[in-house]
Amino acid sequence: MSTEVLLIDDSEGDVRLTREALHESRLAINLSVATDGVDGLAYLRREGIHADAPRPALILLDLNMPRMDGRELLACIKADATLRSIPVVILTTSDAQADVEIGYELQASCYLRKPGEWEGFAELMKNTLDFWLTKVKLPQLTQRV
Repeated sequence: MSTEVLLIDDSEGDVRLTREALHESRLAINLSVATDGVDGLAYLRREGIHADAPRPALILLDLNMPRMDGRELLACIKADATLRSIPVVILTTSDAQADVEIGYELQASCYLRKPGEWEGFAELMKNTLDFWLTKVKLPQLTQRV
């Protein structure tokens, strides 16, 4: 049985790299992708085209996106009683201390900076997913109806 992971990122290149890193990790993961915060929130709330979306066990969230950025989305997730228990890993290119502080203030599970080279990115993804999906005990939540 595969684990559901939702990647919310507007960069096609980063989505492609994430898919490749997941493939190399050999973990049983079903990756869904939302391209911005509005689409990500619709996915999580199972609205519109996402009516049948599975509940993710883990969210990988970029910060800088159009329409609704990752900070706004994280605030919405943590304010929603049905979503707040899903771990949210901020995965971004931003190294700004203000972003780190805001991420943790908004209750992100962790803050990771995307490495610029493939090997570093693949290693980060492998270690992150191994930790969150094989080491950490996550709550067993049922699908919302």
